[in-house]
Amino acid sequence: MSTTSRNSKLTGKDLVTVGIYTAIYFASIMVVGFLGFIPIFIPLLSVLVPIVGGIPFMLFLSRTKKFGMITIFSLLNGLFMFITGMGIYSIATGLIFGLLADLMIRSGDYQSSKKSLLGYGVFSCWLFGNFMPFYIGRKAQFEMLTEGYGAEYATALEKLMPLHLAPVMFAACFLFALVGGVIGRTACKKHFKRAGII
Repeated sequence: MSTTSRNSKLTGKDLVTVGIYTAIYFASIMVVGFLGFIPIFIPLLSVLVPIVGGIPFMLFLSRTKKFGMITIFSLLNGLFMFITGMGIYSIATGLIFGLLADLMIRSGDYQSSKKSLLGYGVFSCWLFGNFMPFYIGRKAQFEMLTEGYGAEYATALEKLMPLHLAPVMFAACFLFALVGGVIGRTACKKHFKRAGII
């Protein structure tokens, strides 16, 4: 087995790194997620979460040199969202967009600042899985919200989340991740330089 092949395999240390940064990223976005108790903030989470997540994700990238780490990171976030009651779609979007981001960033040999930024944009599209229940099985979602949070909350949210907003929210996940990525890249400049990301 070549040195390259050995070095490309994920080790226990890599998985620990993924676990640590997943916890940091998830804690960061959950702080913002609590704003969702106010209906107007639910659609705005597609803007706020990608911005807030930029610093922990970019810091994670400074430690990421092997394919699969970003996919696992993203899938774990989807699983955590499912566990916290955000629905099953986040698992699928976590896997899909995590894998696509992994491929994007690997294509820059984990050293391209531009591809790292675009990769974060792609990765952040996983977040849309949390909003999919508002558009797939919409009636059941609002019935559940009525039972859990009351009719006033559910009615307000139904008005704020019309069907035609879905593509706008998906695009927002990507576009505002670019903003968050720039912020994160600037904040983590020293770590990027040490990791050889240019």
